[in-house]
Amino acid sequence: MATISQPILPFPSPPNPTTVHHHHHHHLFSALTSASSHTHLKQIHAQILRSGLDRSNSLLLKLVISSCALSSSLDYALSVFNQISRPETHLSNRFLRELSRSVEPENTLLVYEKLRRDGRGVDRFSLPPLLKAASRLSALVEGMEIHGLASKFGFDTDPFVQTALVGMYAACGRISEARMLFDKMSQRDIVTWNIMIDGYCQSGLFDDVLPLFEDMKASDVEPDEIIFSTILSACGRAGNLTYGKAIHEFITEKNILVDPHLQSALVSMYASCGSMDMAQNLFDKLSPKNVVASTVMVSGYSKLGQVEAARLIFNQMVAKDLICWSAMISGYAESDWPQEALKLFHEMQVSGIKPDQVTMLSVISACAHLGALDQAKWIHMFVDKNGFGEALPVNNALIDMYAKCGSLERARDVFNRMYRKNVISWTSMISAFATHGDASNALKLFRQMKTENVEPNWVTFVGVLYACSHAGLVEEGRKVFTSMVNEYNIMPKHEHYGCMVDLFGRANLLREALELVEKMPLAPNVVIWGSLMAACRVHGEFELGEFAAKRLLELDPNHDGAHVLLSNIYAKERRWGDVGEVRKLMKHRGIYKERGCSRIELNNAIHEFLMADRNHKQADEIYTKLDEVVNELKLVGYAPNTRCVLVDLEEDEKNEAVLWHSEKLALCYGLMSEEKGTCIRIIKNLRICEDCHTFMRLVSKVYEREIIVRDRTRFHHYKDGLCSCKDYW
Repeated sequence: MATISQPILPFPSPPNPTTVHHHHHHHLFSALTSASSHTHLKQIHAQILRSGLDRSNSLLLKLVISSCALSSSLDYALSVFNQISRPETHLSNRFLRELSRSVEPENTLLVYEKLRRDGRGVDRFSLPPLLKAASRLSALVEGMEIHGLASKFGFDTDPFVQTALVGMYAACGRISEARMLFDKMSQRDIVTWNIMIDGYCQSGLFDDVLPLFEDMKASDVEPDEIIFSTILSACGRAGNLTYGKAIHEFITEKNILVDPHLQSALVSMYASCGSMDMAQNLFDKLSPKNVVASTVMVSGYSKLGQVEAARLIFNQMVAKDLICWSAMISGYAESDWPQEALKLFHEMQVSGIKPDQVTMLSVISACAHLGALDQAKWIHMFVDKNGFGEALPVNNALIDMYAKCGSLERARDVFNRMYRKNVISWTSMISAFATHGDASNALKLFRQMKTENVEPNWVTFVGVLYACSHAGLVEEGRKVFTSMVNEYNIMPKHEHYGCMVDLFGRANLLREALELVEKMPLAPNVVIWGSLMAACRVHGEFELGEFAAKRLLELDPNHDGAHVLLSNIYAKERRWGDVGEVRKLMKHRGIYKERGCSRIELNNAIHEFLMADRNHKQADEIYTKLDEVVNELKLVGYAPNTRCVLVDLEEDEKNEAVLWHSEKLALCYGLMSEEKGTCIRIIKNLRICEDCHTFMRLVSKVYEREIIVRDRTRFHHYKDGLCSCKDYW
């Protein structure tokens, strides 16, 4: 049988190691590019090690960069970078750029230190990310060191390095150094101009932004939407509506595309400058409405006291962040709507938004304005429970809150427990004593403050002078005023002169008060004439009172208090014709006397009463109680003082008018509802009248109740038939 020979096939040649190595390298590099998780990266890292490619700097750097992109934690990326043996400078620079953009920019400087220790050089491309990290950290010392390095190696002539240096100094608050470098630059691009302009904005030097923008327009650099947004922000924060409008016109004339970001900046500028018509017009054209623009509209309307308009925009917002909630709460707190502020704060909590310190300060302010002690206690508990208890501004606000809620003891307790105090802390406590009529402790604390080398500011002196004025301490007040000028070199403001006029006026030194008004270097304002006018009313000095009222009306023709007091002066002299003329003028101008209103807090609810109010659900029982109290007080000598009823009525009608004052109704409701022995706390929006003051004193004795009334200017603590003001208010 014939044998058929088989062809001999050649053995396959062994694979080329270089080709395989290259294939693995390419495969792993692609895998790193498409990795979607940190776990995936670690698996690829294991393959790199198994493939013997762990000395490939390009692969390891790609692993580092991918790790930075997939995780906010840089621990893994840093550990891998440390395995790279003598990385080339261009590879190090890539890592430095990634680190400078990360949430932990301090690692940029740490890696830079390692590179320096390892003897690895840096080039001009290394410096911008290092300076960017220093900027984000406000690390001035490190930034200046890098500046020195740039100068040493001649990198400081590079425009990118120069721009980064300008940004670093501006971010560290060294704006003059930033401007010096900026002015020396031979090439300035749009980024450099924007950094310098933004630097002025961040330093609060808004008025310097506008001339710089004029310089930019004179150069060959065309501003972009980022520059315009920055400039408009500066105009808004400086309140420069004229220049803001000019920028808007420039944008229109140059046919610059107004994108949503720039549109929002225009809305913000107009709203911040109080031009709400223009802001609303631009806001209406903005679609969709973003949170930033909506929030600035809320703030703009709130600052003008138009809280209903602010709330309308707030309610239309689909998504609300903390800043927006805080803006609306602040709007209510500052616009005499404290209950709405607290209500909205509770709604914010229900929605799951956690407050920050800014929110809490608005909430505390609202509670202080409301004067509700139970609410104040709850807010204080919330502050401690949620980690705000150590914040100095919050503690300062708590002192003021407790003082305005009638609890001087709790205000003092907050003050005494503070391990760190500043001048505001001391001033808040001094003012608390002053408004509660405790001049002795106010002055004692003022002396202690000086002993502890805390320098008082002008607000501190307002508090001390206020204490002297409300206690009739004329000579002490003179000494304090003199020391403020001679010892502390503080130039007196209207507030200080107002306190001195009030001090002399309350002490019936009216001619001395007038002499001070005539000699003071500042033009007397509404408060100064108002203080003199009020003192004249109290002491029956009608001629001087009429003079002061007329001076006041020259400054503010629509001042309701001046018209009312002028009418009251005429009424006391029974000049009913002149009373009629004043009231006719008030009606013609739409000026109305502020209605007396009193609040009392019971069982976590605020009950509000107006004069002769019948709206309360227990009105019948309240008036029955009032009749009972009046009869009890008459047994100890009470007779309604109708001299404060300054309208032409029959005597019986005057009796009813004075007995139906809002604070009496609130007091009777408190007597009905509060347990015997508890303190009754009332907030009155106007100065308490002579009859109500006597009424409160007698009730405190006959019913053995402590009563605290906060009126427009001070607190009255009634106990055992006496008042803390010693009938001097």
